[in-house]
Amino acid sequence: MALRDAAIVGYAETKIVEKSDVDVWELGAQILEELLDKTGLDKGEIDGLILSSSQTGAGNNFWSQTTADQLALEVDYCNIVDIGGCSPAGAVARAAAAIDAGLCNIVFCLYADTQGRENNNRPRGFAQEWTQPIGYMGPPAAFGLLSKRYEHQFGLDYRALGKLAVAQREHAVLNDLACEKLRKPITVDDYLNSRMINDPIRLLDSVMVCDGASGLIVMSRKAAEKKGYTKCVVPIGYGERTIYRASEAVVDPTTTGHKPAGEKAFKQAGLTPKDIASFHPYDDFIIAIMMQLEMLGFCKHGQGCDFVNANDFRYTGNLPLNTGGGQISAGQVGLAGGGTNLIEAVRQLFGEGDKRQVKDTKNALVTGIGGIPYGRNWATSVAMILTPNS
Repeated sequence: MALRDAAIVGYAETKIVEKSDVDVWELGAQILEELLDKTGLDKGEIDGLILSSSQTGAGNNFWSQTTADQLALEVDYCNIVDIGGCSPAGAVARAAAAIDAGLCNIVFCLYADTQGRENNNRPRGFAQEWTQPIGYMGPPAAFGLLSKRYEHQFGLDYRALGKLAVAQREHAVLNDLACEKLRKPITVDDYLNSRMINDPIRLLDSVMVCDGASGLIVMSRKAAEKKGYTKCVVPIGYGERTIYRASEAVVDPTTTGHKPAGEKAFKQAGLTPKDIASFHPYDDFIIAIMMQLEMLGFCKHGQGCDFVNANDFRYTGNLPLNTGGGQISAGQVGLAGGGTNLIEAVRQLFGEGDKRQVKDTKNALVTGIGGIPYGRNWATSVAMILTPNS
């Protein structure tokens, strides 16, 4: 099975900042240099480059090639994964497939974006033509509608959502790489009383656009063994679904592609939600975490708030949640933001979580969300299960 034959042998991450004082390619160079130092690889051994989506590079038709050029990487395989916040996890799956197909041997997965410094996004079509003219201005509006719909169907316990926000913020306080502006403790009351952005979306529900980068080195497990790596992380389950229920004119937006993606990932891994040791979901808004718990099978649809109230999501709890703070409390690195949660999962499985290290490192579940179509569920949903090599 190609996925299990791959190994993540190194990870790296920059400090997340509100606005970078260096170019996105310099951040990529920092990640590459750190990965070469950590793994002991020679730069010339890297023959694959996979990038995540990037607002910085959104207008560049040759983003992967120019990035390879700037980093002086001569590779046999070059690719951009263009599924929004799902791209970092999707890059690992595609790296495993490329290695299995013999297209390359050692892949550098780079997730870098300086959306705060240089947003080159050029949207066209649906957003500009239909939603922006009526004041539907981006994700806060989308998640406001989604939250209201969920509340209408099932009710919504905002104190439960606040519990998730507090747990993630506690983790960000312990994370030296988190954006400094966000490394301040909060309470559930702070969450409830934070400024309303788009009713019922509050300031503390929302991500803050930041700049930064992260990355991984992926190779085959056999190659990792030959090189003598004693620590590596293996992807054992992966599911991806784009435009869930696309053939239906009207869908329930509280159901998402994480349901089929999660089912596939759990089946490949031979695990169930009860087996998951730590959970690192994509978290552009707090309600997205709770909805993913439902779609992935941790609880029934509509019972997410009850599940949240019944469990402990701190790094010392029974289901540690985004132990680096997640994007909401560490900062969202543009479209590379999914790398923040992925890298933290890998860090924990390497046993290098420092002050926030979880006790149980047998596995970790990482997810992604990519795109928010009007009146529907998320455009792309992914789920990836990782485990330490044994």
